[in-house]
Amino acid sequence: MTELQRRRAAAGEELARRKLDAFLVTGLPNVRYLSGFTGSNAMLLLAGGRVTLFTDPRYGIQARQESDCPVKVSRGPLLKDVLALLRRNQTSRLGFERGRISFETYDYLRANAPPGMALEPLAGVVERLRMIKSAEEIALIRESCRTNSRAFEQALRHVRPGIRESELAAEIDYRMRRLGAEGPAFDTIVAFAEHTALPHASPGARQLTPGRVILIDMGATRKGYASDMTRVLILGRAPARVKRLYRAVLEAQLAGIAAVRAGVTAGSVDRAARKALQAQGLAAAFVHSTGHGLGLEIHEAPRLGKRDPTLLEPGMTITVEPGVYLEGVGGIRIEDTVAVTESGCEVLTPTSKELREL
Repeated sequence: MTELQRRRAAAGEELARRKLDAFLVTGLPNVRYLSGFTGSNAMLLLAGGRVTLFTDPRYGIQARQESDCPVKVSRGPLLKDVLALLRRNQTSRLGFERGRISFETYDYLRANAPPGMALEPLAGVVERLRMIKSAEEIALIRESCRTNSRAFEQALRHVRPGIRESELAAEIDYRMRRLGAEGPAFDTIVAFAEHTALPHASPGARQLTPGRVILIDMGATRKGYASDMTRVLILGRAPARVKRLYRAVLEAQLAGIAAVRAGVTAGSVDRAARKALQAQGLAAAFVHSTGHGLGLEIHEAPRLGKRDPTLLEPGMTITVEPGVYLEGVGGIRIEDTVAVTESGCEVLTPTSKELREL
């Protein structure tokens, strides 16, 4: 049995447990996970041990090349052909992805469903499978991390006084693609000076001047899998205050990584990082969760938040990224991508965490 077949079998077991006749997968990352298809328009129907991939004529050849599933090329709306197959199968109960379907699509499905067919909204069926990565998936994420780190090092050669945030962000994205990435896993964040106090700052026209902090949050997509890394640098000599803040965040990040292992809750990792910042009087400046899962998407389950009860399991890939943000001063965040193991974790990000002075 191939990995794709094992994934579909696991999804099928969940359907059987819920006594569903069929399951309509509409989220494209989930379609890819179950079928291998990477196009931008597709649905996947699992029904009675059989699976059908629906797409449009633009992707007919691609779908047959990428997927091991029977492919139906629809000349009109995909859902019209999905419903026709459901009628032929005399489907009684259809599950659908409640968080991956638009109201318009749901409305069409409800209005045109075969008489007597019940619609069952499901949450997280495929996402729960995706939380645990196979050895092959972890290898792809490791490769993505390496590509990301190489792009970072190459882009740093272009850092100079006067460079704009947007220029450096563009250089990072260019380097990723030159190194084989499909592109960035998310909009690359580059922020200088006080702008670093915004956790999700958008690169703009701000120019870099000596003595200013540089925050770079970047991730590559390589063969569909994302990486995520944040590093902080400074142009010139780092002021004492920046060094103190950096040491505090680094201690929190290392505490978070040390807390990662199979059997602990996601929330306990967050608490470990938060406790380290609290000891430095910086707890109020840490305004987001400690991390998140990643894989085919940059944000996946689990979320490393204060109260998240999810038990970490071997094969989960997560970020550990505490930060502090002081309005009018700036922000520091340090982030690695790690894979959970039985006894701890493997840090997949190869880039040094030292406060680099350029």
